[in-house]
Amino acid sequence: MKAENNMPENQKYSRSLKLMGNSFTITVVAENEEKGNEDINLAIEEISRIERLLTTYKEDSQTNIINENAGIRPVKVDLEVFSLIERSIGISRITQGAFDITYGSIDKSLWNFDKSMTKLPDAQAAKKMVHLIDYRNIILDRANMTVFLKEKGMRIGFGGIGKGYAAEMAKQVLLERGVQSGIINASGDLSAWGLQPDGRKWTIGVADPDSPNAAFSYMEISNKAVATSGNYEKFVTINGKKYSHTIDPNTGLPITGIKSVTIIASNAEFADAMATPIAVMGIRAGLFLIDQIPDLYCIIIDEGNKIYTSKNINLK
Repeated sequence: MKAENNMPENQKYSRSLKLMGNSFTITVVAENEEKGNEDINLAIEEISRIERLLTTYKEDSQTNIINENAGIRPVKVDLEVFSLIERSIGISRITQGAFDITYGSIDKSLWNFDKSMTKLPDAQAAKKMVHLIDYRNIILDRANMTVFLKEKGMRIGFGGIGKGYAAEMAKQVLLERGVQSGIINASGDLSAWGLQPDGRKWTIGVADPDSPNAAFSYMEISNKAVATSGNYEKFVTINGKKYSHTIDPNTGLPITGIKSVTIIASNAEFADAMATPIAVMGIRAGLFLIDQIPDLYCIIIDEGNKIYTSKNINLK
C-alpha cells in the first residue's frame, strides 16, 4: 500500500508496562509521536478499566462481589461482565469443561507454584477440591442481569480469558479512533491489525518452550490474534519432572505431556480462552476440536519437542 505523496510518513510507536499483573506492550502506527502517545494512552485506559472490573485483588470488583455471594444470592452486574461470563460458559460447553472460569475454587494451598512446593498434592485431596469447579453451577439471569454461583465456596476468575478480552477491547477502542494499524501484546496473547509502515504484515515469533526468549517459528499475521499457553510460564519441578501451572479441572492435578499450545484466531479473547483447554484436552482431542471451528488454528509442542498443527497452517 503506497502512501500519498502529501501524506506524512507513518512510524511505529511502542510502550511496555505492567497491567492486569502481566507485561503489556502496545504498538501503534501513527503520523507522529504525539498522536502515537495519545493512542497508546487510550489503550492503557481501556485495559485499566477492564482490570478494575475483573480483578479479584480488589474487594469491590464485580468478580469479588459475585464470589462473596456464592451460595447466598444472585449479584447484579454490568452487561459487559454478564456477557463475558456468558461467552465463557459457551467455551466451557464446546471444550466439555476443559475451560472453566470457576477454576478459582481451587484452593491456593493446593497449588501455589512457588519454591516452597516440594511435592505433589495428594490425588484424593486434589479431587475433593475440584468438586466446586463446575461452570454448570453458574446461574445467569439475563432479564435481571444477575450472576449466581450455586455452591458456597465457589469462585470465578478470568485468568484464562481476561488478558485476551482486554487486548481485544483496547484494539476496538483504537479502531474507533481511526488507528489503522497496531498490536496489543498481553504477555504473548496478542491482537494485531493493519500493516506495518512499510506495507508488510506484522511478523510474530512463536516462543520456543525450552528458551522462551527465542522463537522456533515465525508467522506473518494481520487482523488476527495469537495466544500461547506454555509450561515455561509458571511451573514447579518435583523429582526432576516439570509440572505446568495448567490444572485439569477434572482431577485438580497439572497436565503433563504438552510443552505449549499456540492458538491463532480472529479474536484475542477467543484465542486466549482456547489455549489452556486444548492443553487439558490433549493433542488428538484438542486438534480434532480446533479443526471443527472455522478460522481457528493451533500449534502444539509436546514433551519430546514434536510439533503438531491443525489443518491449513503454514509455519516459516
